Amino acid sequence: MTAPTRTWIQRQALQALVWGGFMAMMLSISRRYSQLSSGAWAIALVIGFGLWGCSELLRSRALSRGWLSGPGYALAGKTALAVILLPAIPQLTLYLVLTSGLKFGWLSLPGGVADYSPGAVFFYWINSAMPLGLWACVWVSAQAIHRYRQGEFSRLRAEAAHSALEFDALRARLNPHFIFNALNNLRALINEDTERARDLVTRLSNTLRHALDHGTPQNVLLSRELEVVDDYLEIERVHYEDRLQVDRDLAADAMNATLPPMLLQLLVENAIKHGIARTPGGGRLLLQARVEGNHLHLMVENPGILQADIRGHGVGLSYLRSRLAQGSDDGKFSLTQQGDRVRATLEIPQ
Repeated sequence: MTAPTRTWIQRQALQALVWGGFMAMMLSISRRYSQLSSGAWAIALVIGFGLWGCSELLRSRALSRGWLSGPGYALAGKTALAVILLPAIPQLTLYLVLTSGLKFGWLSLPGGVADYSPGAVFFYWINSAMPLGLWACVWVSAQAIHRYRQGEFSRLRAEAAHSALEFDALRARLNPHFIFNALNNLRALINEDTERARDLVTRLSNTLRHALDHGTPQNVLLSRELEVVDDYLEIERVHYEDRLQVDRDLAADAMNATLPPMLLQLLVENAIKHGIARTPGGGRLLLQARVEGNHLHLMVENPGILQADIRGHGVGLSYLRSRLAQGSDDGKFSLTQQGDRVRATLEIPQ
C-alpha cells in the first residue's frame, strides 16, 4: 500500500468517526423528542454523508487553490463563505429525498409532511452550517499547526546543514597536517632561531584565532584579510622554504574593498595544498586584487594540473560557494586550467 493511499484511508476513517458520530447524535435527538421514523433515518444519513462530502470538497478546494498559503483574513473569508454555501448541497438533496419519499410512501414522518417554511429552512441550514463550520475550524487549525511545524523542521534542517558545513570548513581550516607541520617546525626553531620561533607562535595564534572566528557574517576589509593570509603564508614558508614563492599584484584601491572573511585564505590554502605541495620543486604563487566597476576581482594562481576532485566539490570550496550564496547574486567563483597553472578567480560585489 502506497503512502498516499494509506493517508487517504486514515483520513476517511477519521471522517467516518466524526460524521458517523454526528449522524448518531441526530438519530438520538430524533428518538428523544419524537419517534425514530424512516424519515428521521433519511435525514440523518443524507445530512451526515452530505456534510462528509462537503468537508472533503472544502478541503480539496482549500489545498488546490492555496488558501492556506495566503493571508489569514483571506483564508477566514473563503472558509466562512464555503461554510455558508456548501450546506445547500445536502439540504437540497434532503428536500428531494423527503418530498419524493413522502409522496410515494417510501418514507414516513410525524405529521406526514416535511416542514419547509422559511423559519424551518433557516433552522435546517443552521444545523448543517454549524457542524461544518466547527469541522472547518478544527481542520484549518490542524493544518496551520502542521505547516508551522514543517516550517520549523525545514528551518532547523537548513540550520543543521549550514552548521555542518561551517564545522567541516573549520575542520578543514584546522588541518591536522598543517598543525602538525607548524608545531614540528616550531620545535626545530626554538633552539635554532628563537626570534623566528616567537614570530611563528604569534602568526600561528593569529591564524587559529581567525579560523575560530570565521563564522562571523560581517564582511572584512581586503587589507585585513591579507594580514591573515600573510600570517598563514609565513607559517607555510617555514615548512616549504624556497619551494614557496609568492608574487603580489595588489591594486591600492582594492585594499578598502570588502569580502566575507576567510574566502581569500581558502583560495590560498587550496593553491598550496593542490599546487605547491604536489609540484616537484614547488613554484610561484600569484595573488592579484583589483576593483573594476562595483566588483572586487581576486585571483590566486598556482602551478599544477586541475584535478577532478577539486573542481569545486571540496569542503573548502563548498563553504566558499555557500558564503557567496548568502550575499548578492552577482558574486562569482571559477576554477580553471591556464596552461601549466591553475587559476582561481573570485568576483565580489561592493
